[in-house]
Amino acid sequence: MNRIAAPAPADATHGGAADCAIRCLASAGAAPADVSDAYLIDGPALDAGMIPAAAGIVLPREGAARATALLAAGARRVLLGEAALLDSSIVAALATMFGSERVGVYVPARRFEVSWSFDTTSNADFKVLTPSLGAPAWEALRADGTRTGTQVLWWLGEMLKQGATEALLCVDIRDDADLNLCAECVEQFGDRVWIGPLADAEPALDEWVRYGHVRQLALPPALHARAIAIDAPVTATADAGSAPVERAA
Repeated sequence: MNRIAAPAPADATHGGAADCAIRCLASAGAAPADVSDAYLIDGPALDAGMIPAAAGIVLPREGAARATALLAAGARRVLLGEAALLDSSIVAALATMFGSERVGVYVPARRFEVSWSFDTTSNADFKVLTPSLGAPAWEALRADGTRTGTQVLWWLGEMLKQGATEALLCVDIRDDADLNLCAECVEQFGDRVWIGPLADAEPALDEWVRYGHVRQLALPPALHARAIAIDAPVTATADAGSAPVERAA
């Protein structure tokens, strides 16, 4: 497995080196020559030889029928996206049929939009401006980017309970709130979750590792190739199991 070395400081909780594993996330037509440690996005360019070779096949839209066909053809793992959002029983059914280790989920996500309104119910004498969301959270998206109202970390936990053993989360991490959500995600799910950018072509991966505690990255081909080529160290300033870290203002 490809890894970016991320040496921890001497005074870290456990000391030593904490490596950041990386995988390529690509459509079959843009996949690296060796797909043995890559997530391949399902599509017309996916040929029979790639199916068992890839680390997993990502199904942004397709459901049980396509997942069953891929698993029967030897896929190591399928990662269900929109279909699992719409019907979580698919995950449990496939896990029962093929084994949990061969079933995962894929979720593109974005921060919930916050709206404000006047609350006049709790105290009739005052009008209080209240947000629609009490704390920052990520919202799961459908394959076309449509918002679903589904809270990502809750949903991932439910899918793992249904029998999924791996999750691929694609989200753009752009501020301290996102970094803390990322750290919370890693704390909850550990090595069961891989995280990659949704649309950001130049994500600050060093901050993802340092403040978001990411230890498993799924990168599009250009970023993946660059990471492999330079094999640059990314400094981690906290142990992966510690609490979320706020950056200084």
